[in-house]
Amino acid sequence: MNDFGDFAAFVKEGDVKFIRLSFVDLSGRQKNVSVMADGFEEHLADGVVIEGKGAGFPSEAEIRLVPDMGTVHILPWRPQHGRVARFLSSVRSISGEPLPFDTRKVLADTVALLKESGYTSELGTDSEFYLFQLSEAGDPTFATQDKAGAYDIAPLDKGENVRREICLTMEEIGIDPLSSHHEQGPGQNEITFVERPPLEACDNYVIFKSVVKAIASRNGLYASFMPKPLASEHGNSLTVNFDIKKDKKSIFSGETPELAEAFIAGVLRRARDCVIFAQSVPNSYDRLAAYPHIVPIALGEKRDSFMRYTHKHGDVKLALRSPDNASNLYLTVSLALRAGLEGIKDGLKLSDVPAASLPLSMDEALQDAAGSKFLKSVLGETLLFAYLEEKAKALDEYDKDNKAYFQKEFERL
Repeated sequence: MNDFGDFAAFVKEGDVKFIRLSFVDLSGRQKNVSVMADGFEEHLADGVVIEGKGAGFPSEAEIRLVPDMGTVHILPWRPQHGRVARFLSSVRSISGEPLPFDTRKVLADTVALLKESGYTSELGTDSEFYLFQLSEAGDPTFATQDKAGAYDIAPLDKGENVRREICLTMEEIGIDPLSSHHEQGPGQNEITFVERPPLEACDNYVIFKSVVKAIASRNGLYASFMPKPLASEHGNSLTVNFDIKKDKKSIFSGETPELAEAFIAGVLRRARDCVIFAQSVPNSYDRLAAYPHIVPIALGEKRDSFMRYTHKHGDVKLALRSPDNASNLYLTVSLALRAGLEGIKDGLKLSDVPAASLPLSMDEALQDAAGSKFLKSVLGETLLFAYLEEKAKALDEYDKDNKAYFQKEFERL
């Protein structure tokens, strides 16, 4: 969709009555405001003004949501008459200037820098989530949908039809899933996606999470992306599969081993700085503690290594295994790409990176990030300070009453 005429035709032909302008806050949680479609054309260029603090941007009295024309799609699960369309949006100041809190722009700037340096990137995600039963009052419980395990089939796997509906809905929106299956935990599922350019892939991931939540609810279930919702069961991971190309050839193909090594070494060198972004809630560290193979910051061979090579539809990719679904993927991807690019520019070797491990406490992760010159250079002091302040408040809330905080996070992740 390129202009107002296209949008007018889209609204008329699709019987669209409501427009949602969707955005993500600093933590990567999707939020939105809904406006009537009639007369919306005037907002396409200038956006819609909403309150900043309530939207998760405490330093801004008001913010302006400017829709990205290329991201509009119909919500298939909403009524077919008087339909609902959604845009992903840029977050700007009231005067229309870009805000440092717009994490989509952080990634867009990173992709531009990558291109200036002669590289392109694509990435795909493997995302895990649990399906839980609801109480009679409609509240989430910790009773899983089934008792199945990894790659089980129906009737033991009761999530088969839900995953099918999620995948078909994603296709209807225009996003291509690659595969789906039951994961190790009871009621746990995984859906993977083909690689796309970074901004598109992260946008797709944000949409995917909302689809999972909506389809689960429509089936009388609750979908949780919490890193470790069940203490004795498998945690929910978010694997990010990177492909970096120079001159249209992947640096991980084996033809340019020095570039691949430098990129990987760069990511490893900055890993501790970035932990609070990939593991962004207290529950993230419960997941890390349960998976010792992820903790050493290294390129490994085991499936649960911090990072490893993996084969995806005939090509070699670099899989980053440490993130979880509580993270803001725009920031997580931006930092990994910038760290890898820095490694290439520095001609880094794996032997240049001292052995290290991921911190197993959120407090330690916050301390590492607070002193990072790398993070300040990539994100800017304004965004970094606001993000760390938000996470410090969350940790303080958790320390005061971890059970209450756990329940709150379970109900919103």
